[in-house]
Amino acid sequence: MTAAVAVDLGKTGCRAVLWDGAGPAREVHEVPGAPGLATEDGVTTARAAVLAAVRPLLAREPSVRPSAVCVGAAGAAAAPDAARALAGLLLADLSADEVAVTSDAVTAHVGALGGRTGVVLAIGTGAVAIGIGDDGAYARVDGWGPWLGDEGSGAWIGAAGLRAALRAHDGRGPDTALLAAATERFGDPDRLPSALGRDGNPARTAASFAPDVARTAAAGDPAASAIVRDAATALGEAVLAAARRIGGEHGLDVAVTGGLTGLGEPLLGPLRSALAGSPRPLRPRRPLGDPLDGARLLALDARGPHEPHVVRVRRTAPLPPVPTPPVSPPAVA
Repeated sequence: MTAAVAVDLGKTGCRAVLWDGAGPAREVHEVPGAPGLATEDGVTTARAAVLAAVRPLLAREPSVRPSAVCVGAAGAAAAPDAARALAGLLLADLSADEVAVTSDAVTAHVGALGGRTGVVLAIGTGAVAIGIGDDGAYARVDGWGPWLGDEGSGAWIGAAGLRAALRAHDGRGPDTALLAAATERFGDPDRLPSALGRDGNPARTAASFAPDVARTAAAGDPAASAIVRDAATALGEAVLAAARRIGGEHGLDVAVTGGLTGLGEPLLGPLRSALAGSPRPLRPRRPLGDPLDGARLLALDARGPHEPHVVRVRRTAPLPPVPTPPVSPPAVA
């Protein structure tokens, strides 16, 4: 039996599903993510994360071979050569007929709007807005990583909260409940720099503090509230820029997806306000699916408007068929 494998590889987590066409995917397997394809050793760490997420699914279905695999990977847009290298390695690793690798923002767009045009804001550890226009125009806004961009993302909010906590600790800034929250999560503030890098993924560690910032903002802390408002403003600017760049005069569907939506109204309320002032009508849409749904659609169909932004590697020689497990003859009474 053949199947499709969909993978959502982010900086915080890597999720995978196996879909055999007989119904909805039965199980999502999740492991830690990778720093991003554009980083040093990005292909190596991405490959390890994908295999850790996918192989247990295949081990549970020994008669299934993945005919198509699609990975939406953080950093793929900025590192197309790394995306192609990852696709080639996974083609052999997973004995697949075809492997597609694209940005996790592209799979988020496909999943959220069902493969249709519009703007999708994907917010998690990172942040990026992807626009696809009716005429095929494409815009990618931000997604530049934690050092140069990802403004308003989980890593951005978490790092801003930690900076505010350390300013209060030093006496350089106003008192804020963020200091107590940071101490509770990470321990002694004097050791915060080492705590931030202890797992090799500082962006992911910083993003783990974003929910604390949102809760502190909801409780009325001025410093935390300002951080969340600034994040919403930055995210709104990314959506508006994507809408301008893909052109058009009519209304545009907009969906927001990603783990950071779990922060709820402290972030989403100001974000809606930021989008309400758009000169072009924006139609908020509830996401139809998540990045895994988008990866599954791209694994199975290479004809959509997103295809120019997908790297596909196909097998040139067929693999031998997967052997069918022998069936024991019925017992004779």
